[in-house]
Amino acid sequence: MRAGPVHERLATVRLVDHHCHGVATDDLDRRAFESLLTEGEPWPGISPFDRPAGVAVRRHCAPLLDLPRHAPADVYLARRAELGAPEVNRRFLAAAGTGVFCVDTGYTPVPLSTPQQVARAADATAYEVVRLESVAETVAADGVEPDAYADTFRAAAERAVREPGVVAVKSVAAYRTGFDLDPVRPPAPAVTEAARRWLAAGGRLADPVLVRHLLWTAVDLGLPLQLHTGFGDADIRLHRVDPTHLTDWLHLTAGTIPVLLLHCWPYQRQAAYLSAVFEQVYLDVGLTLHHVGPARASAILAEALEITPFRKLLYSSDAYGVAEFYHLGALAFRQGLAGLLQDRVDADELSLPDALRIAVWASGDNAHQVYRFPATS
Repeated sequence: MRAGPVHERLATVRLVDHHCHGVATDDLDRRAFESLLTEGEPWPGISPFDRPAGVAVRRHCAPLLDLPRHAPADVYLARRAELGAPEVNRRFLAAAGTGVFCVDTGYTPVPLSTPQQVARAADATAYEVVRLESVAETVAADGVEPDAYADTFRAAAERAVREPGVVAVKSVAAYRTGFDLDPVRPPAPAVTEAARRWLAAGGRLADPVLVRHLLWTAVDLGLPLQLHTGFGDADIRLHRVDPTHLTDWLHLTAGTIPVLLLHCWPYQRQAAYLSAVFEQVYLDVGLTLHHVGPARASAILAEALEITPFRKLLYSSDAYGVAEFYHLGALAFRQGLAGLLQDRVDADELSLPDALRIAVWASGDNAHQVYRFPATS
């Protein structure tokens, strides 16, 4: 790959990672580590190290552990265990070159670092993203009557977003119902009846009426709304998470809040369309990049940027659990976007000043425009 001025700029710019999670604070054995390398499962006879993400970890992360590129998985894991979780996390978070993290704190099946711990490890600033399904499920667990659910949930959500450092909310409607929902705000009696069914049955929030109510509550809260879109674990029904299912809802919510479509693959072109026709829609390709690795990052970004306005693309790692994904996501984004923009400069399809400007926008300026972080970030 020919390095040019765009590569040089993207190699040094401090990123804004507008959607990520904490990393495991405990040491991970092989089974635990492999389970975090994949959105699937570590099936017998098929190691996650033998997937694109696993190969990319061995290629691009091994040197940060003082190992040769392509170190075997056993050697890699032994060195990781020798260093210990705090040192491993520090190395990879620092190597990402990220100045601002927006950390989703709503999913913690294993102990994860807090936003403050992420910030300290990376010598950066961190903010919090409130997952609204977690707020709703806490309300249910605390006990609430069906006819009080709507007001109680809204009050709890308002308290959560007023906490210091909160800059956005998130929904995982993609996992719970998909996006092919009635776009209209549900009437109060329908919410009460849906709450009655859910509270009696228990479990996760997955009632379509209550998910619609949650999305409209997000609009009322007034903060940017992040929506998981596309690729995810086996709970996803992929055909139902094409973001164009949101088209009517986006019409109804025009002029309200920014909507951030996360990850998007294989629907990055559909997300690009929405960003091109709706003022409030932005996108990233998030976890896609560390799953395809630097080798394919340019191809994914090229599809995402075919029609996306350049002020609408953001960076996120969606790193979760293993700190390697902070480094790998940042590396794939830097190299992928640099290669794409430099090729266009070399073909005289883009001027160098324009390419450098787009690089800076996508790396962090676009996120600052959406989230309006304090001036110290």
